Amino acid sequence: MKATNSLSQSHRILFLNTLAFTVCFACWTLNGVLVTYLVDNGIFNWSVVQVGWLLGIPILTGSIMRLPMGILTDKFGGKYVFSFLLLLCSIPLFLLPLADSFFMFALLSFLFGMVGTSFAVGIGFTSIWYPKEWQGRALGIFGMGNAGAAITTFMAPSLLNQFSIDDPQNGWKLLPVIYGFALLIIGVLFLIFTKNKKLENNTKTVSQMLGSLKSARVWRFGAYYFLVFGCFVAYAQWLLPNFMNVYQTSLVMGGMFATLFSLPSGVIRAFGGYLSDKFGARKVMYWVLSSSVILSTLLMIPKMDITTAGPGVMAGKKGIITEVSETNVKVGEKDFAINKKVEKPLENTIFPTKNSWQEVVVKQNQEVKKKELLAKGVTAIHFSANMWVYLILVILIGISWGIGKAAVYKHIPEYFPTEVGVVGGMVGMIGGLGGFFGPIIFGYLLTSTGFWSSSWIFILVLSAICLIWMHRTVTKIMNEKQPELSKVMERQSSKK
Repeated sequence: MKATNSLSQSHRILFLNTLAFTVCFACWTLNGVLVTYLVDNGIFNWSVVQVGWLLGIPILTGSIMRLPMGILTDKFGGKYVFSFLLLLCSIPLFLLPLADSFFMFALLSFLFGMVGTSFAVGIGFTSIWYPKEWQGRALGIFGMGNAGAAITTFMAPSLLNQFSIDDPQNGWKLLPVIYGFALLIIGVLFLIFTKNKKLENNTKTVSQMLGSLKSARVWRFGAYYFLVFGCFVAYAQWLLPNFMNVYQTSLVMGGMFATLFSLPSGVIRAFGGYLSDKFGARKVMYWVLSSSVILSTLLMIPKMDITTAGPGVMAGKKGIITEVSETNVKVGEKDFAINKKVEKPLENTIFPTKNSWQEVVVKQNQEVKKKELLAKGVTAIHFSANMWVYLILVILIGISWGIGKAAVYKHIPEYFPTEVGVVGGMVGMIGGLGGFFGPIIFGYLLTSTGFWSSSWIFILVLSAICLIWMHRTVTKIMNEKQPELSKVMERQSSKK
């Protein structure tokens, strides 16, 4: 009976943790919608660079502060740290309507960006309430709070339009106030309905707690999370302009497609936790990283038209050109047929299509030698990178990363049971930095290569590095344990 009550209390804590994280994640991504709306409607005349900073500042704050918040959670317990975070971050949101300059908006964005640290707090506070066999599922369910980004994507644009009907200049100011009240209410509920719990006999100093960060394993987990979380956050912002530029979708349709990427990735995280518990986090990560390599390889092929040399027509023997037309070249008495270019409509097909023709390069009465070119061949290849196929692949890689997010955090309580907050905070920080630097890297790649799918080449390289790193580590561990396993097998065979 006592175990049942304990599990029931753990589930209540998990529910409140997940609810708080969902609201925090919705607030964390608020600027993506709000700043775009303010600029598009001429309320603020910010430059492209300023807009980029306003989009990135909350992501950066929420990333770099995850480690200290994880340490505080291990030290004082999640109830007070999470409640304090929720109540504190509501203040800059209440003040945001008063911002009348870029500097003021940036400062308040920096402060409410602290909600991004809720992940490190929630991971530590959720983990401590569950036994080892429940860790994957519990952390996976908690991680579903990522879907808060989809709440902002769906609701915020409609609310902004509604609030601005009567007052186009100031109607937007209601939105951050609503978000502030959401944080305030959840913060109060958290104080009332949660029970604090922290690591027993946790007398470690901060320097001792940080000692675990010297482990290469922490940085390897961080690299995985840079991919499955950081690149997920980056693409949640990057896919909208991608669809609009490559496929000429409308703003609404592009936003819907971006949501189709982010929403399943957040929701599937709980299933990723279940798979990690059932099959082991390492095996799940093999699946995730392998699928990321395969899908990014398919996605990196750009929408393109290639014109290249094709099969031409050459003279069979030496002679004089006696006749030239678009469809025929005559050398002496011998006719050579020329394929004329036929205009074909550019179809939105799944597979590449080609169109080949020949262009005459000789003139009448010209003397030609044997094997001399009479008409050069031209082949045009069109690849439409079918939008619906592209969308399906994008959704699939998002789902794969969603499963991977849970698998990464399943590793942490297994390898670092007494430093979940610290290690989880560090891994989360590295992943969050991926969300900040990802669009910057993608932007540089787009500028240097000139095609949008260059970002997927970066994903392919990163996925391959993570997969090789993990495989080499696993192989090394297996080789080290091989003598010991051989002894065990010898003992078992002797008993038989």
